[in-house]
Amino acid sequence: MQIPPKVTNRAFERLAEIGASDQGQALRVAVEGGGCSGFQYEIKLDTVKDDDLVLEGGGEKVLVDSVSLPFLADAVIDFTEELIGARFVINNPNATSSCGCGTSFSM
Repeated sequence: MQIPPKVTNRAFERLAEIGASDQGQALRVAVEGGGCSGFQYEIKLDTVKDDDLVLEGGGEKVLVDSVSLPFLADAVIDFTEELIGARFVINNPNATSSCGCGTSFSM
């Protein structure tokens, strides 16, 4: 049994700030082949699809498709504000290495 990813309150609060659910949108977190380390995250606003795992909090939703789910087992989806900018980040215990861009990783 895979442990689904967790979404922090900060990430749900940021989705509420940008009005995602008000626009009928949710945050999609997907894993694709490519990037400098073999896999890369795609993070965007999207609508719910049939095979999505829907994680809900504070009236907001985060979506993970069935193909990406094994890559994100037990990961934490968060929102961070740093000097380089504010962004959604994924802390993934499955990744064996990642690169400086923060969106690419290997397993």
